Amino acid sequence: MNKKISRDTAQQYIYESNGQIFSVTFRKKNGEIRHMNCRRGVSKYVTGAGLKFNPESRGLVGVFDMQKHDYRFINLETLQELRCKGDTYSVEQ
Repeated sequence: MNKKISRDTAQQYIYESNGQIFSVTFRKKNGEIRHMNCRRGVSKYVTGAGLKFNPESRGLVGVFDMQKHDYRFINLETLQELRCKGDTYSVEQ
């Protein structure tokens, strides 16, 4: 059975992953459900230009997608499930 956690707790777990790979399930802008294996703290492919906006102010978390080998954002508002450290968490809506 999945443990239920809040969005804030899910965000905390993501930030505390310290470069470890974790999985998320969330709803994309177009309504499609997306499963992604990702990690934080990847600096490969970074140009040094930085972002033109603050992702946290929009409820987004920047991660590196392990399958597509590119950077993506997780929308915390549509996050449904988080799998990290051997546990699966259902994110309360």
